[in-house]
Amino acid sequence: MTTAGATAAGGRIGALLRVRELGIVLALAVLVGYTAFVNPRFLSGQSVRDILLGTAILAVLAVGQAIVIITRNIDLSVGSVLGLSAFAVGTVVQDNPGMPVFVALLLGIAIGGVCGLVNAVLVRYGRVPALVVTLGTLYVFRGITYSWAGGQQITADELPKRFLGFAGESVLGVPWLVVIALLVVAVAGVVLRNYRVGRELYAMGSNPEAATLAGIRVGRNTLGAFAVSGALAGLAGVLFAVRFGTIDAAAGTGYELNVVAAAVVGGVAVFGGSGTVWGAALGALLLTVIGNALAVLDINQFWQQAIVGALILLAIGVDRLVAARTARALKNRNGHVR
Repeated sequence: MTTAGATAAGGRIGALLRVRELGIVLALAVLVGYTAFVNPRFLSGQSVRDILLGTAILAVLAVGQAIVIITRNIDLSVGSVLGLSAFAVGTVVQDNPGMPVFVALLLGIAIGGVCGLVNAVLVRYGRVPALVVTLGTLYVFRGITYSWAGGQQITADELPKRFLGFAGESVLGVPWLVVIALLVVAVAGVVLRNYRVGRELYAMGSNPEAATLAGIRVGRNTLGAFAVSGALAGLAGVLFAVRFGTIDAAAGTGYELNVVAAAVVGGVAVFGGSGTVWGAALGALLLTVIGNALAVLDINQFWQQAIVGALILLAIGVDRLVAARTARALKNRNGHVR
């Protein structure tokens, strides 16, 4: 491939991502406008706050998922890691009511990071596809949580008010949970865009064999990607515990589909090599708004799952169509160059 061809391909992919993200913004505007027209309470202060808090948790998970998918892998265990982290941190905070929230956040990140490394080691050194590994650890981590909980749950009145009060605190009117999510998205976005490790992750997803031949440390980067995904799932677990207060072994169940959907709908190619964490965050916002809008419009929540599934299929179809057209254009360009 010539330099000009590579630049042209990158330009097309970049344009696609911008169009995809613009499409999400337009879809959000239409959905919010219609729902608010039917039921003005949808734009009430409490409703908007609930949407932002829900998006914050999903966006943190989606950022980690996007990083893994960019490397042409997937992490289906994030919901179980969230549940394990939420219950573990909730138990520790319950026994140590004076623990600062900052320490609880670090503990959740550490727990999630360990889970992510377990996934990474199995994928990298076990030579097992990430889909199979993380599907297995999804049940392993969930089983550990169920065994630990023993059918019990942690309720809000058993947690210190200082811990639960963090969900209601804000900076310049913006809830701390949203601030944390924005920081996660911003840091991940800068690293992927401006640092060498980010370019290496994209190269791995575009062509793993070529990345290896180019001297990229695929194994190290794979370990890092899964560790980050796990750490962010652990962080999301603490945010979950802070927001809802009541924690049981089922916390985070079913998040896997929404997290993958947020990343893919946000423009992260399911086959790796392209996408942004900003798009994944927008995808998380779209899915959260859809869920809240259906509730406000009194529509059966079954349709939320159907819509999410349809969006995933549509996004994959668009990715394959654009990939085919880009490959065809590069072939024609290389033919003209010769």
